[in-house]
Amino acid sequence: MAAPKKGRSASAQSKPGRSLALILIAIVALTGGMFASGHTTPRLGIDLAGGTSITLKAKADQGSAVNKANMDTAVEIMNRRVNGLGVSEAEVQTQGTDNIIVNIPRGTNSKEAQQQVGTTAKLYFRPVLASEPSGAAASPSPSGSPTAGSSPKPGSSSSPSASSSQKASSPSSSSSSTSPTSSATTQGRAVTDALKAGSSPSPSATPTGGSSPKPTPSASGGTDTAKLQAAYTALDCSNKDDRAKAGNNAKPGDPTIACGKIGKGYYKYLLGPAGVDGTEVKKAQAVFDTQGASGWQVQMTFNSTGAKKFADITGELAKNQAPQNEFGIVLDGEVVSSPYVSQAITGGQAEISGSFTQQDAQSLANMLSYGALPLSFQEQSVTTVTAALGGQQLHAGLLAGAIGLALVVLYLVVYYRGLSLVAMASLLVSAILTYVIMSLLGPAIHFALNLPAVCGAIVAIGITADSFIVYFERIRDEIREGRSLRPAVERAWPRARRTVLVSDFVSFLAAAVLFIVTVGKVQGFAFTLGLTTVLDVVVVFLFTKPLMTLLARRKFFGNGHKWSGLDPKSLGGKPPLRRTRRPAGPAGPVDPKEA
Repeated sequence: MAAPKKGRSASAQSKPGRSLALILIAIVALTGGMFASGHTTPRLGIDLAGGTSITLKAKADQGSAVNKANMDTAVEIMNRRVNGLGVSEAEVQTQGTDNIIVNIPRGTNSKEAQQQVGTTAKLYFRPVLASEPSGAAASPSPSGSPTAGSSPKPGSSSSPSASSSQKASSPSSSSSSTSPTSSATTQGRAVTDALKAGSSPSPSATPTGGSSPKPTPSASGGTDTAKLQAAYTALDCSNKDDRAKAGNNAKPGDPTIACGKIGKGYYKYLLGPAGVDGTEVKKAQAVFDTQGASGWQVQMTFNSTGAKKFADITGELAKNQAPQNEFGIVLDGEVVSSPYVSQAITGGQAEISGSFTQQDAQSLANMLSYGALPLSFQEQSVTTVTAALGGQQLHAGLLAGAIGLALVVLYLVVYYRGLSLVAMASLLVSAILTYVIMSLLGPAIHFALNLPAVCGAIVAIGITADSFIVYFERIRDEIREGRSLRPAVERAWPRARRTVLVSDFVSFLAAAVLFIVTVGKVQGFAFTLGLTTVLDVVVVFLFTKPLMTLLARRKFFGNGHKWSGLDPKSLGGKPPLRRTRRPAGPAGPVDPKEA
């Protein structure tokens, strides 16, 4: 049994270069990936880069539970709002089961952002008065070319058919006619929505000639028609700033302008006063039509008030020609869909069908269902940090880390002398891995280095150094027992390895629990602590131990030089026991003292 064990030990000692080569390859690969991605610095959090961080806690409302589906829908709507402010690199993400964190970089009006993400989404059904491609999409099709689906066709059943998967082209402007002929031969768009009744419709009225869309001022007289038409003409929906401003502050009873994205292009809309409020949608769900060829559909059910309003507005829209037979579904000032109507829809049920993918149908259904969010949110905290203050905090954190590292290095040099080189090299490898991985995690999982995370990295310096110290002390214990360095390095490793693993496991467990049960910036501390703890194990196993095996073969360390930190005399070690044969002497009595 002894011989195989000895052989394995010898093999382990003879191939430390493999472990060192492995960790070197890992460092080169990760560093190359960092430069290839273009993210060569860790992504900074709001408290270091400056900006606003808002923590919202969800509460069940209107009989709906706080669950993953509702939270994801809330995140989607808040994302739309933050993007609508023209914010770049903003983050909206869930933390835990009932918290949403909104991080908005500096340069944004924090009050406006706070109001946008904390209020209930606004969803309205508005009649379309005019619409046309905007920006790069505004290129007219050849004159006379037919446009698919330019005339909604009801089916033979009592309800409109779902077979019409495209709407009429609608190049109308505030001064153009909306007759079917002109619609079919000018700027076209393929919109994958069609509306059909879920109950027996009333007879379709004879379409009236399309007239120039004239927005009607509200009863309060708050809308200036000429200004609205001018704003519609000037609106460029391919411009992010224009999209952010269009329709955001419109009152439900006033006509407005809005933008919508269809495919890869943008369209601008002139919309009438809201006919139905999103709060009057009782239920909406995405379903697959197994009976017909409509594919994925969105089924809507209105409450009693909404059913009556919807019947009224669809009855009026059905009398018109494209695009004035359409209604825009407007969420927070943006048109998310604009289906046409061929007949009045009564009964409080309707379907939107077209060339939907499952994801498209589910997304629209979520918007219709939760336009008025089923969850209300309570602000837990709002933190606003200026760029200057963030820079000061980062500088202070880095300074604290440098002081802590300097003290650790000073202690290692004074106490361990030559062994301190091994410890410093190991700390350097750990620092490189930590920096590169944090830089890569920024674009990968949106990890942001905040001030608590910097504190976690500083604490990790002590945890990492502690692992080296455990191993060094085990080696010294073996030398005190009278063993030479090479066997001491190998005999000390199993006991040191067990201690390091147990210690790091406890640290990682504490970091994991802290990450799970906390929210906000404290999670940055827990994440960094957990990451550096894992890297500590990697460095000790693949770098520190193999490096010590190689150095034990060098004369400076192997012979116990007084500056190596492994001098047997300074450690109070026993002299090595050597088994030597006593020379043969003459036979006869032996003096007891000599024996």
